Amino acid sequence: MEYKEKSKIIDSQEICRALKRLAHQILEKNPNPANLALIGIQRRGVFLAKRIQDIISHIKHVDVPLGVIDITLYRDDLTAVGPAPLVRQTQIEFDISTKVVVLVDDVLYTGRTIRCALDEIMDFGRPKRIELAVLIDRGHRELPIRADFVGKNIPTASSEVVEVKVQELDGKDEVVILEKNNE
Repeated sequence: MEYKEKSKIIDSQEICRALKRLAHQILEKNPNPANLALIGIQRRGVFLAKRIQDIISHIKHVDVPLGVIDITLYRDDLTAVGPAPLVRQTQIEFDISTKVVVLVDDVLYTGRTIRCALDEIMDFGRPKRIELAVLIDRGHRELPIRADFVGKNIPTASSEVVEVKVQELDGKDEVVILEKNNE
């Protein structure tokens, strides 16, 4: 399906401000960063988690562990993805059992990605608590999942797509809404 850009809703400066705000909110709720761990969901959630980790390190002068998960094999629609889905790296090299794990993703939509991520995290142990930080919450939940920390709420139509672009992958930071190309 072809999509065209409808509107740019967040620029690089707004993303930077939103990530700083998320980091501060995480620290307000979790004043002892020694108990924190961040886990980014492949792909863009990983880069956002790394940036939040850097901000927390700058504020508190402590290194919060950072993990990476790929939920591909935990999807409930794996057969719809295609015959050979691309599986990326999962890497959690710390004990999560004593940690408050903050799961980081770019966009919260139906909640299915987060459900998969929760299943995968539990395969690594039982954290003290799991919290969710997202850059964008666009609504349209299909599962009873909500974010603890939200950069920006963006009301969208279910026919629209919210695309987050990050410098590390896309060469620029921005969030755009795409719509179906009816040409």
